[in-house]
Amino acid sequence: MANTKEIQKRMKSIRDTMKITSAMYMISSAKLRSAKQKLEQTEPYFYTLQSAIARFLRHMPDTTNRYFDQREQISDNEKKRGYIVITADKGLAGAYNHNVIKMAQELFSQGENNKLFVVGELGRQYFAKEGLEVDAEFKYTVQNPSLHRARVIADYVMDLYVNGELDEVYLVYTKMENSFSMNAEKQKLLPLAKEDFIHPAPADIYQEEIKVESSMEEILEHVVPNCVTGYIYGALVESFASEHNSRMMAMQTATDSARSMISQLSIEYNRVRQAAITQQITEVIGGAKAQKNKKKK
Repeated sequence: MANTKEIQKRMKSIRDTMKITSAMYMISSAKLRSAKQKLEQTEPYFYTLQSAIARFLRHMPDTTNRYFDQREQISDNEKKRGYIVITADKGLAGAYNHNVIKMAQELFSQGENNKLFVVGELGRQYFAKEGLEVDAEFKYTVQNPSLHRARVIADYVMDLYVNGELDEVYLVYTKMENSFSMNAEKQKLLPLAKEDFIHPAPADIYQEEIKVESSMEEILEHVVPNCVTGYIYGALVESFASEHNSRMMAMQTATDSARSMISQLSIEYNRVRQAAITQQITEVIGGAKAQKNKKKK
């Protein structure tokens, strides 16, 4: 059994760890609130963009716009697919990184012409360690996601798509359903599917006419890149929020475990201290009896 000094040392170490986990919980909580606020502020704009694309497509259902080109002439086995995988820059976030990396590995193994784009330092290091080829020029952190960063990423992958270096582009990220549920998701980014925008309208709804000075095709060329940027930005913010929500849960669990350990160590400390006191009392009584017996002799 450990002595009182060893137990006190362990309790101090655990209390110091609790201070760290509590601080990390508070930091992640603040960043989570900030991420949710950013997403709420920008969502209306991108929802309006999607609605505008739907309106355009209703008037030109047979469009041959390059961003809607499914490239059906290329077989599935020959298609060049790009996967944008969003991970964290660091760990201590429960199963957050594991789930999204596992999905990315499964998708990447399906096909021979795949290309991997990784956002987040932890994911880059993992895939490099596993020997998977990661785009060397695609280096972005996930801290404080911004529209500018999303636009740069969108421009990068869209250029590859337009130039024929990629036939399909997917997002692999973590979506936060609620405070307790976060799921790894796959979203097809390019080419866009018309059926995702066009929904049958009720017969009694007035379908407005659209008059444009330039052609509908030219308008789509400007609107679609902004819409793709919105998808990427939404995924970055969702992943960022999921990461910090997972870290909050992990830090809360660690803090609770630390409290439980301190409670058990306190009980053990009291028992050891009581045993030491009892032993001292026993030694004093034994010494007193010995002295008494010595005097009698």
